[in-house]
Amino acid sequence: MPGDKSISHRALIFGALATGTTRIRGLLEAEDVINTAKAVTALGAPAAKSGDVWEVKGRGVGGLQQPDAPLDFGNSGTGTRLMMGVIAGHPMTVTMTGDASLSKRPMRRVLGPLKQMGLEILDDGKETLPLAMRGTRDLVPMSYTLPVPSAQVKSAILIAGLHAAGETTVIEKEATRDHTERMLRFFGADVATRPHDGQTHITVKGGAEMHGRDVTVPGDPSSAAFLACAALIVPGSDITIEGVLVNDTRTGLYTTLQEMGGDVTLLNLREEGGEPIADIRVRASHLKGVHVPAERAPSMIDEYPVLAAVAGFAVGETRMDGLAELKVKESDRLAATAAGLHANGIAARVEGDSLIVTGTGRVPGGGTVATHLDHRIAMAFLTIGLASDKPVTVDDTAMIATSFPEFRGLMEQLGARYTEAA
Repeated sequence: MPGDKSISHRALIFGALATGTTRIRGLLEAEDVINTAKAVTALGAPAAKSGDVWEVKGRGVGGLQQPDAPLDFGNSGTGTRLMMGVIAGHPMTVTMTGDASLSKRPMRRVLGPLKQMGLEILDDGKETLPLAMRGTRDLVPMSYTLPVPSAQVKSAILIAGLHAAGETTVIEKEATRDHTERMLRFFGADVATRPHDGQTHITVKGGAEMHGRDVTVPGDPSSAAFLACAALIVPGSDITIEGVLVNDTRTGLYTTLQEMGGDVTLLNLREEGGEPIADIRVRASHLKGVHVPAERAPSMIDEYPVLAAVAGFAVGETRMDGLAELKVKESDRLAATAAGLHANGIAARVEGDSLIVTGTGRVPGGGTVATHLDHRIAMAFLTIGLASDKPVTVDDTAMIATSFPEFRGLMEQLGARYTEAA
């Protein structure tokens, strides 16, 4: 599998904030990650590929320089929000831009705490890209309770905390991806995680000295999800996906598929670079509807569109709760997923922040899906089409390159057939 997107972004950013050279194997070479590589280069920490390894020449915490031009993050919300934490701790003025989809996505949740720490937004009151902002060497450490689970907001605050005098703490009511904490420790930062009153307190000490490391990026479980789901619904399938990240904060989909009756097995469990990985074997299965609780949402937030696709092939009702975050992704994924299901003869409805899909074990298909420039919507419905009675059409596939440029090639190697619609 191509490298995990979340870890690829962080490896580039933390390599830039470390001293010395960071060497990254398995970096995801998708548009989102390449835009982060361009951003750290523009900030004075050159990132370039040498053979099959990416190298980042770090400048140390607080050592980056003002770029000569705006930083363009394309479609990447992760790169944008994490980099806001970086910029907050540097006395520089930076303009951040993105494509049409990213420019519609709200940044309020990350800007709020960063402004409290000392980041200045020059377009006061504006909360979407393009945004001009000014950082400072005098960030104020803080203790911040996340109002909703968000690994991106948590990470931006912790990254800013590297530059603040004293300790910065983020308090989580529900667990979110912990790649930032793991990788900060790997690079030498002082990060402590402790439970307290049913919540998790993550604290980083400012004035960190991080050192360049060799990083191996594991396979992306969110990309592997499409291959796994295809194998479950296409009769006779039996595939093994090698070297996939199986961090507990990312495996909610695989737990859910097992509950649905899916033949999903984790093999050869091991650890690389501080992260657990495994090979995932998936065989075609008869599936049943299940209830997916809200507390599982943070561990599978990107996988709900493809889970909804699978739910159409299950027998019975699948109820997915706690999906508010889907409304502010690359598109309103909740509405887009429901509309795509309806277009292909799958009974589905949205109730508040819940999606309810009633499956019959077969999907008529034959519909055309509006992707709204969202790569995961496109891939989810291309997956449905592999097992539906009639082919499924999506209106655009160009944006798949932002996260998983190998998608079509890998699927075709496994027997998928795609044609360009007239």
